[in-house]
Amino acid sequence: MKLLYRLMIAFFTVIITLMAVLSLAFINVTNETMYRNTWNQLKTYSDSLVQDAVRYDTVNNKFESFENQALLSNAALLSNQHVHFAIFDVTKKQTFASNGFAPQISKSDWQKLRKGKTIYLRATQLQSNIKGEQNAAMTEVIRPYFYHKKMIAVVSIATLVSVVEENMHQLKINLAIAFLIATLAALLISYILARSITKKIDQLRVATRQVAKGNYKVTVPVNGKDEVDDLARSFNQMTTALRESDQEIRRQEERRRKFLADAAHEMRTPLTTINGLLEGLQYDAIPEEDRQHSIELMQKDTQRLIRLVNDNLDYEKIRTNQISMDRKIFDCSAVLSNLKEQLSKRATEKGDQINIDVPEGLLVYADYDRFVQIMFNIIQNAIQFTDKGSINVTARRVEHGCEFVVSDNGIGMSQDQLKNIWER
Repeated sequence: MKLLYRLMIAFFTVIITLMAVLSLAFINVTNETMYRNTWNQLKTYSDSLVQDAVRYDTVNNKFESFENQALLSNAALLSNQHVHFAIFDVTKKQTFASNGFAPQISKSDWQKLRKGKTIYLRATQLQSNIKGEQNAAMTEVIRPYFYHKKMIAVVSIATLVSVVEENMHQLKINLAIAFLIATLAALLISYILARSITKKIDQLRVATRQVAKGNYKVTVPVNGKDEVDDLARSFNQMTTALRESDQEIRRQEERRRKFLADAAHEMRTPLTTINGLLEGLQYDAIPEEDRQHSIELMQKDTQRLIRLVNDNLDYEKIRTNQISMDRKIFDCSAVLSNLKEQLSKRATEKGDQINIDVPEGLLVYADYDRFVQIMFNIIQNAIQFTDKGSINVTARRVEHGCEFVVSDNGIGMSQDQLKNIWER
């Protein structure tokens, strides 16, 4: 079963249960109220008929009797309202009864009456000569009356329970209609409440599918502070983290790609030099007096290649920008002379001439391999874009180090190309 329907059933059950409890409580309270109102009305009738019919001897302060005509008039009047009464004297003898009304008073009730208590009976079977009321259920009030602290009479007055129940029946019908309308309203309210929750969950479900497809830019709107909104906030935080992670992965992949290209480019140069020297040695193209120098060049390039492999292939250092510089003092003139020898063959093929103008014994404090890498690349690029020209390398000491200049008379660079000079 879908969550929407489960939530609707849950909300509907709660609302209907609450309405049922309130309805039952309302019926009970209303029923009790109707009976109390009926008893109060019967007490009023009883007090009124006693006041109309009683006769006192005011001289001797004695109760004389009840005037029969007044009792009959009240009996006829109350009979139209389905109200009947009977009067008892202190000896428990019934002295008057309207319409054959014949209630019975128990001994325990007489004891309560003598103490001045009024007795209320909700539904009793009382006899009456009125057609349609024989042995009908009636609600009764038995009320004692005193004169100078002496009980003079007891009045039992009652009316049909059906009169009270008729009003209750109409109330129940009205309540049933209201309950039906409320049930329809409860269904609508349950749907609205359930939909307000499942709508947010549907948004999360759709967004989750987008994330599964690789769309990390998706977000879920958050408008409240309930648990589903908290989940939506957590989801948005997750997509933000995934998006940043994806961007970082792409950056790392680009770094890796560039790193591999750069590493291949850097290692190709010493390998080419070593290969050329080996070919020269193999075919006796190198004079005997230069062989030892060629071997030294190969050793230096081999050591440089090893350092490149150990350093540049450390991808984790590349990724975290933690490459360290191994600075030391060395003679840059000797280094540049070696570079000239390594690149002389390529320069000759292009018809170029490499000129080194560096003071003898010029000391430099730098990373040896980085210095060789940078100068080699710049001179090599100068050769590549210069035909039958000259490449001049100069160096001089400045206030905080050394300045190196590589110039050529090749094709040069445009302003747009110059903007990208630091790109590989």
